Amino acid sequence: MFKFKSIAIDGPAGAGKSTVAKHLANKLNYLYVDTGALYRAIGLYMIRNNISYTDEIETSENLKNINLELKHIDNVQHVFLNGDDVTSKIRSPEVSLAASSVSAFKLVRNFLIDLQRNIAKNNNVIMDGRDIATVVLPNADIKIFLTASARIRAIRRYKDLTKINVNKTFDEVYRDMVTRDSNDSSRDIAPLKQAEDALLIDSSDMGFDETVDYIYNIIKERLV
Repeated sequence: MFKFKSIAIDGPAGAGKSTVAKHLANKLNYLYVDTGALYRAIGLYMIRNNISYTDEIETSENLKNINLELKHIDNVQHVFLNGDDVTSKIRSPEVSLAASSVSAFKLVRNFLIDLQRNIAKNNNVIMDGRDIATVVLPNADIKIFLTASARIRAIRRYKDLTKINVNKTFDEVYRDMVTRDSNDSSRDIAPLKQAEDALLIDSSDMGFDETVDYIYNIIKERLV
């Protein structure tokens, strides 16, 4: 029976997982799935509706009001929240912190895990997030943990935010990065950690193209 291939890329915020995964998916003709965007969309819903995203009970009770869809338009993943394309609205620092908070809640993770697994069951996928290799796709064909130093990740994120005119200082971005690292790594439900059989790649001293090519060669070698 034919089995679709799955590649899991985990790592901390700002490690470049999404951008790297998008380029790899294009090179391999795989479906790219940004799972973090789903958590961001839930965080955005809570912010829009003045719901405390740090309150697990209140957040969980509102999941019934949320409908999420991933659509690939011109080979680009778009996230739809209750019919609204929120792809460009989920990248603010506030939404990032909200996503980190709601992703620690068991019912939120259960709400999304079936969606993620069904996508992988029916497509060749590259999926990135915090717990793809450890929880969502523990049997992924290739597992990668992509990281970089907190300072390097903050520099990259600051540059990205500057391009879209988000008014944050570097110190604020760095503090947010450290806070999210702590939240993601210390949560009880599916904490951020490297899977035992995942390949650790530190891109602190690597350029973007170098990182993509390095991982691409690993994938081609291991999937032949």
